[in-house]
Amino acid sequence: MSEATLDGRGRLTLPKEIRERYGEHYHIVQLHDGIKLIPIEDDPLDALRAEFADVEKTAEELRQEARNAARDEAGR
Repeated sequence: MSEATLDGRGRLTLPKEIRERYGEHYHIVQLHDGIKLIPIEDDPLDALRAEFADVEKTAEELRQEARNAARDEAGR
């Protein structure tokens, strides 16, 4: 686990190994007990394409499955 400290101007410098692994751009998410840094890809669309490369269904098929699942859940 690494540590980082704010400087006098409120800036946080992440350790080099963290920047090398996750990049230099982050979303900051406030949680009830702290914060979370979520890395932002240099090209978010490429990241999405890579994430869903093995999905064989169309977006419409996925939407329909989600609708059906929601209806089934609501009917219980």
